[in-house]
Amino acid sequence: MKSHAATLLAEVRTFRQNHPDVRYVDLIALDIPGHFYGKRYPIEMLEKVAAGSPLKLPQNAVLLGAQGGLFKIGDYCFNDGDPDANRRLVPGTLKPVNWESQPLGQMLITSDGTEAPIEFEPREVLAKVLERLHHKGIHPVVAFELEFYLFDKKLDNGLPQFARDPLSDDADDQPNLHIERLSRFSEVLDDMAQTAKDQGIDITVITAELGPGQFEINFGHQGDGLCAADWAALFCRSTRGVALKHGYRASFMAKPYLQFPGSGMHVHVSLYDGAGNNLLAAHQQQPLRHAVAGCLELLPHCMPIFSPNHNAFRRLGGTVNAATRACWGFEDRDACVRVPESDPRNLRIEHRLASADANPYLVLAAILVGLEHGLDAKREPIPPLNEDRASGTDFPVEMLDAVRAMQHQAVVRDKLGAEFVDVYCENKRQDHLAFQQEIHAREYRWFL
Repeated sequence: MKSHAATLLAEVRTFRQNHPDVRYVDLIALDIPGHFYGKRYPIEMLEKVAAGSPLKLPQNAVLLGAQGGLFKIGDYCFNDGDPDANRRLVPGTLKPVNWESQPLGQMLITSDGTEAPIEFEPREVLAKVLERLHHKGIHPVVAFELEFYLFDKKLDNGLPQFARDPLSDDADDQPNLHIERLSRFSEVLDDMAQTAKDQGIDITVITAELGPGQFEINFGHQGDGLCAADWAALFCRSTRGVALKHGYRASFMAKPYLQFPGSGMHVHVSLYDGAGNNLLAAHQQQPLRHAVAGCLELLPHCMPIFSPNHNAFRRLGGTVNAATRACWGFEDRDACVRVPESDPRNLRIEHRLASADANPYLVLAAILVGLEHGLDAKREPIPPLNEDRASGTDFPVEMLDAVRAMQHQAVVRDKLGAEFVDVYCENKRQDHLAFQQEIHAREYRWFL
């Protein structure tokens, strides 16, 4: 414990030496919908926390809805006295924030690793899955890929406008994959990439995607699953901040335009044993097939995680590379679970179903549970799309159906935690019902 505190204290003091103008640090964590909550601490108080002073925030901050409100979920929120819960600092995450007008720092906090972790905190859910896999001798290596759109900073009656091409000042309203788009938007993209690197995130490939103003940024492969999910979460925060600084809005909204592709969160996962051998490649890749079968079996029961809101379900089908059924294939981007071509050492699955605005901790946890279930059950998967283009099983495409499919699935409840599943499903149900409590102008046009 002393060495842990000493390491944190050294990190804070080194940060203060390197950034003497920083007076405050945002201590942040991701809630269930995937938004950051937290507190802004004076840097002097952060030293005390690093040295061992208690760090407490309301437990129910994790339960916030998409709009920040609290829902009655069991005895939480309104019958529990709104208790505090302990948090801890995540070592190595204290970094400068360069997109604000004043010098600022930020640092991740979490309940995992405390004496009483919050069972439904997303990072804790993933931590428990990873711990169980490690006890089985399974060590995941993970890489996220995130798609997002750039919009003009100003909305038009609440609707997004195409980003302005900085060279021509025209709207970037043409869908393409041209490399020139990277050049035209290089100033903001370069700043996004450098800011991410300043946060400790390993940025690799940047791609101009098919939608107008749409881009994808890939991260390096990471042997620490929690760190990989931290990168994805922090990247979303920094990217939105940098975009505003440059006069744009960056959004990870799943389907901002009906006529253009949505934005996804693609997750590459390899599994290794303690000696560094790729478990999926053993025995003529039979474990790979078992893992795929497990992913596909549980996928319909994890849809509220992969498509966490009403808009995310709009992304499924109707455009390129977005699956409408639980399916898999070799080198096939129409599949939910794609097996990229690679040598045995790097054999992996690419899970392509989640929307870009999904919670990365929960997405990775659900994927790993599917892989784990497949390795345990040792079943053969359905035929890949390469053999049968009609192969696949249905999954829910509406939130209330998806919640019902998730809440009562025995393997999901066991592997992700029954308390988490109940809390999460009720949060999604209440969010969906709250979304319906507004009459859109279209209803008046159709039915008035």
